[in-house]
Amino acid sequence: MAYPHMSVLVHRQAEKYGDKVALKYRDYEKGQWIPVSWNEFSRQVRRVSNALVALGVAEQENVGIFSQNKPEWFFADFGAFGVRAVTVPLYATSSPAQVQYIVNDAGIRFLFVGEQYQYDAAFRVFGLCERLERLIIFDRSVTLDPRDATSMYFDDFLALADGLPFNAEVEARMGRASDDDLANILYTSGTTGEPKGVLLHHYNYNTTFGIHDSIFTTMTDRDVSLNFLPLTHVFEKAWSYYCVCRGVQICINLRPADVQTSLREVRPTLMCSVPRFWEKVYVAVHHRIDQETGLRKKLMLDAIRVGRIHNIDYVRVGRQPPLALRLKYMFYDRTVYTLLKKIIGIERGNFFPTAGAAVSDEICTFARSVGINMVVGYGLTESTATVSCFENTGYEIGSVGKVIPGLEVKIGDNNEILLRGRTITAGYYHRADADAKAFNADGWFHTGDAGYLKGSHLFLTERIKDLFKTSNGKYVSPQALEAKLVIDRYIDQVAIIADGRKFVSALIVPVYGLVEEYARQKGLSYGSREELLAHPKVQALFKARIDTLQQQFAHYEQVKRFTLLLQPFSMENGELTNTLKLRRTVVAEHYKELIERMYEE
Repeated sequence: MAYPHMSVLVHRQAEKYGDKVALKYRDYEKGQWIPVSWNEFSRQVRRVSNALVALGVAEQENVGIFSQNKPEWFFADFGAFGVRAVTVPLYATSSPAQVQYIVNDAGIRFLFVGEQYQYDAAFRVFGLCERLERLIIFDRSVTLDPRDATSMYFDDFLALADGLPFNAEVEARMGRASDDDLANILYTSGTTGEPKGVLLHHYNYNTTFGIHDSIFTTMTDRDVSLNFLPLTHVFEKAWSYYCVCRGVQICINLRPADVQTSLREVRPTLMCSVPRFWEKVYVAVHHRIDQETGLRKKLMLDAIRVGRIHNIDYVRVGRQPPLALRLKYMFYDRTVYTLLKKIIGIERGNFFPTAGAAVSDEICTFARSVGINMVVGYGLTESTATVSCFENTGYEIGSVGKVIPGLEVKIGDNNEILLRGRTITAGYYHRADADAKAFNADGWFHTGDAGYLKGSHLFLTERIKDLFKTSNGKYVSPQALEAKLVIDRYIDQVAIIADGRKFVSALIVPVYGLVEEYARQKGLSYGSREELLAHPKVQALFKARIDTLQQQFAHYEQVKRFTLLLQPFSMENGELTNTLKLRRTVVAEHYKELIERMYEE
């Protein structure tokens, strides 16, 4: 179906649903979830639109949102759409340097900020941002810098809309709103560390919504979605917009660390997540099984085995399971599977989209075996999220699902996945150079990912572009971090490890002579180079130096663990090219055991 333009979407939904709950958020002081009706959602969005006009925001002007997930984010986002403005989200963990770059690149005058960290980071670079005029602060408890004479709290900002003095202008802008309007600029990290702004127009989103209607046929306005991933991420952003289109109640998880509690309190039927979430579920379940003994343990293991045969071997391929198998599955469904899902908080689950990094076959098989409808998918910011995803039946484990209808996919040179269609970005903000590299003459977008098609199923094989994505779905540029660390006099070579991992780690080749000199100065005793590099004071030295060097990087980009190597990377061992560039796959293979050790819990 065709949905209303996002400039009027919330208002049209309020006319339809009235006082039905649209959003919920946890009030930490009261210790309860606070509902926001569709009528209230609409009222707040309209007030934001009026207040933006009061500040002089022009049509198609860029407005920034630098916050964790909050109901105010939704109000600001849709309020901006109501005046045909463009929203530019920044990750809540962005460093001051990243804030400065994006605010300047996008020419942002007005930046919404969430809590104290975001305010402090933004105010720190305020004077370095050429066009920035004002910070608008969501959280009233934020303490302002004594020098700050321009920022305002969100409720004071909304007061500019008392009586809706500019509603006629807002209505006029809504009337001029077009699918060709720019909706968002979403900044993604480049291989040099310099972010690029991906342009997403309203037609990108509207096309995506229509396509997903044909895929998610079980989704209704009785569903409840837990908003877990950051709204800066295209996956959660596009999903949340789609939930608003479908009348789905959205429960906003403010703090990522609280997601387990939120799940048990909300009991959602839908939730976008990254593979890392399900990896934790898998580890927790198997830890629980390992603690059991006797008949109870046998039953739990048998339940997973039966579920795998029933759901993977039969239901997945459209075969009718034998009666005995069906009865056994029904028994486990009422006992083991239900108990498991209740513990997590997903016993009401409809389906759970999962993307942002590779999903292991083991995790996928487990989830599907116990009746968790994990919808594995693949996409990029440039494709308005989804390129492919699982369907209820016929999915291929190991694939990233079937290519969505209306999107053209072909395999190019070096097995690179190429895309073309109305969900694909028109390009990058003020980056003709990047556009020229990303698109060929026939309009095909180069993903930088390698893979192959098996019928309509898409399989990923490797990442061509040297840009890592953690299992939490965050992009990390290894070269930018390596270039920063290698300037330290104690560091000779460094290889960043992050792709598909839950955090960033590093293999470091130290300057051995300087480390030995440090040991002499500190009077450290050691019998071998191995003992020297493992010495607590040497480890502390490197940690302190790394932490200092990586301050400008966002938290998720920073090295959490490192290993000091006993010998340098070399061309002789195949670890370096003739031009002394790292062969990452070779390094990963040679140091496989050391790398795995850094990720042990």
